[in-house]
Amino acid sequence: MSVKIRLTRQGKKRFAYYHIVIADGRAPRAGRFVEKIGTYNPNTDPATIDIDFDKAMEWLDKGAQPTETVSAILSYKGILMKRHLLGGVKKGVFNEEEAERRFSEWMKQKDSKIEAKRERIFREKEESVQKHLENESKVKETRAQEILKKTSKLAEQAEEDKAVAQPAEVPQTPEPAEKVKPEADTTGYETEETTAGEINQEQVAEKKESVPEPAEEVNEEQGQETAKETEGQEVTNDSEGNEPEEKAEDPKEEKSE
Repeated sequence: MSVKIRLTRQGKKRFAYYHIVIADGRAPRAGRFVEKIGTYNPNTDPATIDIDFDKAMEWLDKGAQPTETVSAILSYKGILMKRHLLGGVKKGVFNEEEAERRFSEWMKQKDSKIEAKRERIFREKEESVQKHLENESKVKETRAQEILKKTSKLAEQAEEDKAVAQPAEVPQTPEPAEKVKPEADTTGYETEETTAGEINQEQVAEKKESVPEPAEEVNEEQGQETAKETEGQEVTNDSEGNEPEEKAEDPKEEKSE
């Protein structure tokens, strides 16, 4: 009977993990096995491997043949390297202490490589997440700008519709503003700046002046002018030497005498 070290499939679809077992070579993949010596989960990066080192060495010494995948797992965990060093000890190339020293150095190098790979994968994941967040922020900014443009266009259109719907407002006369003294121009001419309120006040004053006054006032003014003319004439007559006529004596005064 040929004994093999192989994998048996476990888990669900698209998320499978495997058991490392010792089984008969004629048995089906998910059939009976002799012993389970570890597990293999390829869903993680790097893959998670848990194996009994001593039992794997024991079955290899008994002549169990690993499959290609299992041989890669055993090499990854250093089991084949340890077996190779023990073969050198049996041949007398070096002693067990040298074999242990070489094996420990090899394991340190292997662990450093695995740790470097983990750090690289973790860094790549962080960079990808950061890039994804930056892309999302850019997309959000562009969407916000588009929304602002649309809202501004809608607001302008609503204002235009409102202006069309409302009747035209009657223009109100502006309040009179304070007069500003014209500043002397450098060319020698004075500049006059008149506001709309000043123009309106001047027009109102012109209208008031153009309105005729009542006839009675005009007659009174004419009478005063004629009286002044007559007074002047009497003064001239007196100055020429004409004496005024003597009044007749009253008869009452003669009787009393």
